[in-house]
Amino acid sequence: MLSHLCKLYDNGISVQQLILQNVDPPEAVKPSFNAVNQAIQERERAINEAWAEYNQEIPRARGLAEQKIQAAEGYAIDRVNRAKGDAPTLQCAGRAVPQSPEVTRTRIYLETLAAVLPAAGKKLIFDEKAKGILPMFPLGPVQEGKP
Repeated sequence: MLSHLCKLYDNGISVQQLILQNVDPPEAVKPSFNAVNQAIQERERAINEAWAEYNQEIPRARGLAEQKIQAAEGYAIDRVNRAKGDAPTLQCAGRAVPQSPEVTRTRIYLETLAAVLPAAGKKLIFDEKAKGILPMFPLGPVQEGKP
């Protein structure tokens, strides 16, 4: 700045280096001067802490996002492969239904019961011909200490 002013006024002086020695603000403004310096240092510290947190969290979040994308792509590939593998079975079942609809209906009913009943917990069976309620024991795996 001082060098620029000397060139602007064309006074023949060239400033190469400026060294300030014993620079102290006047006593009247010293508390304000120190408060400004402290605020600048706190601002720099806050900025550095924010960058440190950014540098820690952003790569972790990107890695987690990439992991979820890879898992989703793997799941999609798995579903497609299972569907391709199940297609011949479903085609055979589609041809078998007209040949024996009652067997197919019974098989679907039993497969549905096998999938639903283990999750139902304690079961009670009501039969119109029976005089009372028949408790049914759990069909799932037996756990220690439980009947």
